Amino acid sequence: MIRLWRKSLAIQFIGLTLVALILSQAITFLISSDEYTKKFDAGAKAEFISRASSVTRLVESLSPPLREQALRASEGSYLRYWLTDSDPADPNAWRLAALSQLSRPLDSAVDPNGTLGWAGSPHPKLPNVDEVATANADDPWWTPTPYLWMLSQPTKVLQFSGSLGYGYKTQLDDGRWLNAAFYQHDKGSLWTSEPLMSIGFTALMLALIGAFIASRIARPLRNLATSAEALGRGQNLPPLLEDGPEEIRRTAQSFNKMQSRLHRFVEDRTKMLAAIGHDLRTPLTSLRLRAEFVNDEDIQRKMIATIDELQSMTEAAISFARGESIQEETRTIDLEALVGSICDDQADLGHPVTHVESVKMKYRCRPDSLRRALRNLVENAVRYGGEAKVSLRETPSSVDIVVEDRGPGIPDDMKEKVFAPFVRLETSRNRQTGGIGLGLSIVRAVARQHGGDISFFNGEAGMQAIISLPREGSVDAAPVRKERIWRLTKTSRAVQNAHLPE
Repeated sequence: MIRLWRKSLAIQFIGLTLVALILSQAITFLISSDEYTKKFDAGAKAEFISRASSVTRLVESLSPPLREQALRASEGSYLRYWLTDSDPADPNAWRLAALSQLSRPLDSAVDPNGTLGWAGSPHPKLPNVDEVATANADDPWWTPTPYLWMLSQPTKVLQFSGSLGYGYKTQLDDGRWLNAAFYQHDKGSLWTSEPLMSIGFTALMLALIGAFIASRIARPLRNLATSAEALGRGQNLPPLLEDGPEEIRRTAQSFNKMQSRLHRFVEDRTKMLAAIGHDLRTPLTSLRLRAEFVNDEDIQRKMIATIDELQSMTEAAISFARGESIQEETRTIDLEALVGSICDDQADLGHPVTHVESVKMKYRCRPDSLRRALRNLVENAVRYGGEAKVSLRETPSSVDIVVEDRGPGIPDDMKEKVFAPFVRLETSRNRQTGGIGLGLSIVRAVARQHGGDISFFNGEAGMQAIISLPREGSVDAAPVRKERIWRLTKTSRAVQNAHLPE
C-alpha cells in the first residue's frame, strides 16, 4: 500500500482529499453532537413538562375515584404517574421511588399486547439503583420557567440518572401530590444510515473529481517524462503541446526550448567539424604531392604512410563526432534477429562467432547505430580474444547483449580509459593489428544514446563485454528453445568444440 501511495499521484490526491473529508466530518460531528445532546435534552424536558401539565389538567377535571385509572391510561414504557399523600421533599428518596415506579409493569388493560408506550419499548431498559442514587445526589428540586409550566398551582422538577431522567411533583386540589417520572434510555445518534450514505456519496464524488484532477496533472508529466527519456536516447521528437495550467505550460515550453538548444548545439558542432575536415584535406593533399617528389623511396614510403594514417584518423574522428546515429529514426525491430544477422555476417567473413538464441524480442532502437556498435565489439572479441560468443538476456531493469571471448581481458585500471578516443591497448600504430582507437568510444556513445551503457567483466577463461539497454524500449518478448550456432566451418575442430564460460 505504501508503495502504491508513493507511486501514484492519483492515489495521493484522492487519499488526502478523503482524509480532509473525514477530519472535517469528525470535527463537525463533535461540534454537532454537543448541540444535538443539548437540544435533545431540552426537547425531551419540554415535552415531559408539557405532557405532565396536560395530565394534571385532566386529573383535576375528574373525580377522585377516576383519577387512578386516568393516570394508568396515560402511562408508557418509560413514563409513570402516581399519587402520594405527602410532599416528597427529599430529592434522593424521590429518585429511588421513581425507579421503583418505572419498574412496575404496565396495566394490561392499557397495553394488552405489550407494544405501546410513550418514548419506549415493552421491555424498558432502566438504570440500576447505584446510578440513580449517586448520579444527581446533590441536585435539588427546581421550578420550571413560566413558558414551560403555565398552570396556576406551583410545581417542582428534578433530574435523575444524569440527564436521562426527569421527574416532577405538583399538589392537586384535593391535597394529594401528583408525581411523574420519565426516563429516556436512548438519545439516538447522529450516525444514522442517512448521514452515512450522504458521507459515502460525497466521498465517492470527491474521489472521482480527485482522479480526474490528478489525471489532468499527471498526463502532461507522463508525456514530459516519456519525451525526456526519448530525448536522452537520441530520438527526434516533435515539440510538446504547450497547453493546460500556467505551471504545466511553462514546463512544456522550457522542455521544448531545451530540446531545440540541444539540437542546435549538435548541428553547430557537426557543421564546425565538417568544415575542419574539409579544410584539412587541402594541406594533406599538398603534403602528399610534396612527398611524391622525395627521391629517397624509403623516406617517401614512410611519409605517405604517415599522411594516410593522419587522413584516416581525421576522417574517423569527424565521423565519430558528427554523431550520425542521432539523425537515424527510431523504429521497432526484432533484436534477436539483429544479433543473429551480425553473427551471420561475421561468420561469412571467416570469423569464429557463436550465437546462442535466447528470446524473440521486439525493441525500439536505431538499428544501424546499434549494429555498428555490436559489430565493433564482435570484431574486437575475435581480434583480441580468438573467438566470440554472442547472446541476448533479460534482467529486471535492462536488456543485455553479451559478447564473450577467450582473450586476456582489460586491466582494471584501463577499463575506463579504453573509451577515450584514440586510446589503444595495442601500443603499436600498425593498422593491421589494431584500429584507430575509436571502436569502443563509438560503442559507448551508441549505448548511451539508447539510454544504456557498456561494461566489462574479466573471467577465468576470457572477458564479457555487455551492452545494457533500458527495458523501456522492449515491446514484447517470447522465449525460444531452439538454438542456432554460427561458426566458421574452416576453423579447427578444437576451436569449434571450445565452450566459453557461462
